[in-house]
Amino acid sequence: MDIARAPVNRKRRLIIQGGAALGAVVLLTGGLMMLDPAAPTVERGAAWIDTVEAGPMVLQVRGPGTLVPEQIRWVTAVTAGRVERRLVEPGQSVSPGTVLMVLSNPDVQLEALESERQLTAAQAERINLQVSLQSQRLNQEAVVGTARAEYEEARRNAAAADSLVAKELIPRMEAARSRDRLAETRTRLGTEQKRLDLYSQVIDSQVNMQRAQVARMRAVHEFQRDRVRSMNVTAGAAGVVQELPLEVGQWAQSGATLAKVVEPGKLKAVLRIPETQARDVAIGQRAAIDTRNGIIPGRVSRTDPAATGGSVTVDVALTGELPRGARPDLTVDGTIEIDRVDSTLSVSRPAFGQANSSAQLFRLTPDGKYAERVPVRLGRSSVNAVEILGGLQAGDRVIISDMSRYDGIDRVRLD
Repeated sequence: MDIARAPVNRKRRLIIQGGAALGAVVLLTGGLMMLDPAAPTVERGAAWIDTVEAGPMVLQVRGPGTLVPEQIRWVTAVTAGRVERRLVEPGQSVSPGTVLMVLSNPDVQLEALESERQLTAAQAERINLQVSLQSQRLNQEAVVGTARAEYEEARRNAAAADSLVAKELIPRMEAARSRDRLAETRTRLGTEQKRLDLYSQVIDSQVNMQRAQVARMRAVHEFQRDRVRSMNVTAGAAGVVQELPLEVGQWAQSGATLAKVVEPGKLKAVLRIPETQARDVAIGQRAAIDTRNGIIPGRVSRTDPAATGGSVTVDVALTGELPRGARPDLTVDGTIEIDRVDSTLSVSRPAFGQANSSAQLFRLTPDGKYAERVPVRLGRSSVNAVEILGGLQAGDRVIISDMSRYDGIDRVRLD
């Protein structure tokens, strides 16, 4: 005989199974959320890794520049003229008397001839004036001689008249006339003598004035002759011709540049240092100039007092021997040593992080498989290194390449 059974409640069983499955999902989700997120992977070959070192640190600044001759002579036109001939070409060595080019200007030659004519006329006038004044002086000397003779004659007559009056041989009136004649001749002699002295003074002054006029005309003539001679343009200094801007047939104005002569054996480096780094540059600091064909030592000789285009011009006097191929206007890179720290922590300059600021760097774990973000205080910076003031220790390895794509991530995996 069959036993009656209660019907199974399938709906309830489905609810229990569904609740159990949902609880399992919730527990699994909560467990996953409690786990740390997986660290992103960074290719080890693409990351630049450097080690923090303890020891001395050289503070340097760097800037591009060019080699410039220490002595440059600009040859300019003394007077305007047309280029008739070019006797040298850029790159040739010249001496001070080497003729670079020949100019022509008919007006200059005419002015030289006119100045020579005026000089000759002034010299002739000086000679004529001197002869005329000397003749007048000789005539006056003759007049003075005549006046002196008349005075002596009147003096003797007056003395004789006084003697005869004392003996009552002539009347007193005759003796008085003799004394009057003596006074007249004395006055005339004095007057003529003064006139002779005046002639002497006038002659000297007029002759001196004419001599000065001749000297002025001679100076003008010499100036005009120099202008003519300047048409043969000379180098004026030993060196190498670097520029000859004018061609045959071109017209050169007075004062125009005709040539540039440099002394190739004496060069200096002119560097352009960023204005933010130039504040510590001082005269006398050591420098190294990279010509791509060798390193030349030098010292800072001058700094520009003003900044131009975000940089400061610094002149470096070269103290070492120039390498082969060094020539004016050669592009170079210069490094200036501004200071030296005996003992500190330093690392290669990271891609991001300014001097005397804070930065976030990734420090490698001891096993080298991961890198963790750490705050770092940076100090003074150099060309290739930066001082570490805090956050790292000697021997720590850090990533110095650009890690900006991992902003907000504190841990990366190196693969």
